[in-house]
Amino acid sequence: MAALYRVATACSSRSRHRSHAHSPEGFIMPPAKSLRVRMAENGLLQIMAAHSPLSAILAEEAGFDGLWASGFELAALYGLADMSLLSMTQHLDMLRAIAGRTRLPIVADIDTGYGNAINVIHAIGEYERAGASAVVIEDKTFPKVTSLVAGGRQELLRVEEFQGKIEAAIATRATPDFLVIARTEALIAGRGEQEALDRARAYVEAGADMILVHSKKNDPSEIESFSRAWTGSAPLVIVPNAYPDLDASRAKALGNVRMMIYGNCGIRAAAIGMQEAFRRVMADGGAQNVHKDILPVEEIFRLQRMEEIKAAETRFLR
Repeated sequence: MAALYRVATACSSRSRHRSHAHSPEGFIMPPAKSLRVRMAENGLLQIMAAHSPLSAILAEEAGFDGLWASGFELAALYGLADMSLLSMTQHLDMLRAIAGRTRLPIVADIDTGYGNAINVIHAIGEYERAGASAVVIEDKTFPKVTSLVAGGRQELLRVEEFQGKIEAAIATRATPDFLVIARTEALIAGRGEQEALDRARAYVEAGADMILVHSKKNDPSEIESFSRAWTGSAPLVIVPNAYPDLDASRAKALGNVRMMIYGNCGIRAAAIGMQEAFRRVMADGGAQNVHKDILPVEEIFRLQRMEEIKAAETRFLR
């Protein structure tokens, strides 16, 4: 835990706003436009999952290009399985809270779109207004089961029906800068590379801006093979949860991967930190030892912008 604290302290010294994109006139770009500009400039975007405004602030300070409003992480925060148990309202409430504390672009994980194409139409409008810069919609049936669980039910939607969802999303978005990312779970469902490629091509035909391809193998062989076989015009998105050896340099070398989403690092890091601290408090009969290894309360005050609040009190409370 002492090592974790040293890393956190080092990250906190970086400017919160160092990665904000600005227009030539000096105005801050809309986040959706910023996401596309960063992709063009950097080649590969690194996106960190967030489940709270605090985790979003920490991701921004660490230097990530954007945030993943993760359904898995939010479900875990509620102590629930990632099986379409949380409502769109619950996810939107957290997304709005995150958007209010960061200027990083947010990629929203909207699972299957909360229903059919009509539900997708409603969702796209809501997520754009809430502050998302992109959405990822997956081709599973509703309700879904999280991808990486052993023996999970992985049922895919008919290609034509999912095309309708993508077309509905494209037709509904208020700005063409807003990214609609189609996620194929064909590899997760054990359907093989050819079906994954066929589905991805169909989704691009329907208008998808990017293709997210996912795998539950513990090595990146399926993803790298898919990438080499992919000749479509849309760039790829990967989520290397099960195959962390596929790092940024290796992904960049594939040539068509433009976004890496670290899908569950935040909640896992938070959970292990709390597990260790809570166990030590119980074992020690108090916090007399553990308090040296956790963040000082002054660092929490900094993340809460306490100095700004104190300055406002001095200025305005009379």
